[in-house]
Amino acid sequence: MSSAAHVPASASAAVLQRSDPIPDDALSVQGPNFDEPVDLQSLLASYARIGFQANSLAKAIDIVNKMRKWRLSDEPLSEDESEEYKLPEVRSTTRCNIFLGYTSNLISSGLREVILHLVKHKHVAAIVTTAGGIEEDYIKCLGKTYIADFNLDGADLRKRGMNRIGNLIVPNDNYCKFEDWLTPILDAMLQEQRDSGVVWSPSSMIRRLGKEIDNEESVYYWAYKNDIPVFCPALTDGSLGDMIYFHSFRNPGLVVDIVQDIRALNELSRKSRKAGMIILGGGICKHQIANAMLIRNGADYSVFINTGQEFDGSDSGARPDEAVSWGKIRAGAETVKVFADATLVFPLLVAATFAQDRPR
Repeated sequence: MSSAAHVPASASAAVLQRSDPIPDDALSVQGPNFDEPVDLQSLLASYARIGFQANSLAKAIDIVNKMRKWRLSDEPLSEDESEEYKLPEVRSTTRCNIFLGYTSNLISSGLREVILHLVKHKHVAAIVTTAGGIEEDYIKCLGKTYIADFNLDGADLRKRGMNRIGNLIVPNDNYCKFEDWLTPILDAMLQEQRDSGVVWSPSSMIRRLGKEIDNEESVYYWAYKNDIPVFCPALTDGSLGDMIYFHSFRNPGLVVDIVQDIRALNELSRKSRKAGMIILGGGICKHQIANAMLIRNGADYSVFINTGQEFDGSDSGARPDEAVSWGKIRAGAETVKVFADATLVFPLLVAATFAQDRPR
């Protein structure tokens, strides 16, 4: 036989390298079997073996369910435990405080109703969002937001008084209705400040507006009803800021103090026996919660859902391990980042976790 019939040893060794033994607990890749009946829960359970971001969503579901399940009674009683937390009935009802953060576009979208469910049923301990994440909720109580198209011409929309948020449209009349609703409330708040010396914070202002809207379709109505604090460090960065600006000419003197809120948020974090973060998107809402976790030496559970990348060094795109380096997530904590649009995956996550508590 000629030498040409022999496979070169170096090529064979490179291609046919032997594998290490596979661990006994390793999961093989396997997708859902649509030849069998598949309901939503079994479909989501199959994500753990699909791969890529499906695995990340499956891990997020698992971590959120661990947040929901934890009770202080799961932990051994330490020698230096305070008297309050030695009582069995207190330990069995002390839960993980879940801090929910989201960007304003998600309230503009249909995720508003998903978030409303969490607040209405007291699944979260605190919220951090941006200005649009506040005002768009109240504005939706006054007028509709509509499905449109990403490719609509901006100049034409401007002439027609239509504001585009991605592939959504908000008629500018909605903001005019918002001003008509908000202005007398700002007048009343200023009068209370003058008469009784109250100093408003963003969270107390949001609570007041939640009370005034008196509408069960509002996220912040339920936050008011259930005494869930809503923090908005950038309260003036949107229509609310425009209205406060106009009001400062018509009836000047309103003070909104952010110091009260940073203390309240940080203290809620510090006093949490367990703390979990669920953050949709990036920017202020992501970092404000993570920075509050630093006060307690890091969160115990963290789920990030966003499309941000880390190559530019932004906090929005940072993976959880970067927060570990800052002490904002504890070493060894349960963490995951799902690289996805929250409108795609957050309803699925809630369906597999918090929504399981609803009566059947």
